[in-house]
Amino acid sequence: MSRIEGVVFDLDGVIVDSEHVWDEVRQRLAEERGGRWHDDASRDMMGMSSLEWSRYMHDVIGLSEPPEEINAEVVRRLVDVYREELPLLDGAVEAVEALGKRWPLALASSSNRELIDLVLRESGLDRWFATATVSSEEVARGKPAPDVYLEAARRLGVDARRCAAVEDSENGIRSAKAAGMRVVAIPNPQYPPADDALALADVVLPDVAALTPADVEP
Repeated sequence: MSRIEGVVFDLDGVIVDSEHVWDEVRQRLAEERGGRWHDDASRDMMGMSSLEWSRYMHDVIGLSEPPEEINAEVVRRLVDVYREELPLLDGAVEAVEALGKRWPLALASSSNRELIDLVLRESGLDRWFATATVSSEEVARGKPAPDVYLEAARRLGVDARRCAAVEDSENGIRSAKAAGMRVVAIPNPQYPPADDALALADVVLPDVAALTPADVEP
């Protein structure tokens, strides 16, 4: 029997090409509300939970609204974008289906619950993730802490050390590795992981279309 007993996918940058959408929405909101956007803001917030990035938008970017209002407005705008055109990455649906036929799947995402459910429903991938989807707003700490991956494994009913994770970001790679998972990295071309983070990955692929069950096996 294979050592791997479950696979946990990230969402943003792995299934949907959405990192730039998040960036555009948050930067536009900051500019509209008199915030102080800076070059490292997007990288700083990548992997943060909604509680963490909305607090960052308030404390660091300087928006006057309370974090919960910032969070709600960003999510509202993202929902509008997704409903108009869901930015699925080429090959993502096929990769999920190929792995889902072999292992139970879970999702561990920094996106808000509303966005996770919307993407999975609109893409038709919800049937593959019926057992376990986790938003980092549902755990104590966002990525790079391991919390969201550990919770995904718990809901899947599989030891985290017998799971593989599919990730694109530096914080995501660190999170999955800290949870004890085998890591398949698909580096985000806009925000490539640092070399030391990428070195933690067990497999590195050019894009999600290249992902096959053979990459998951140790």
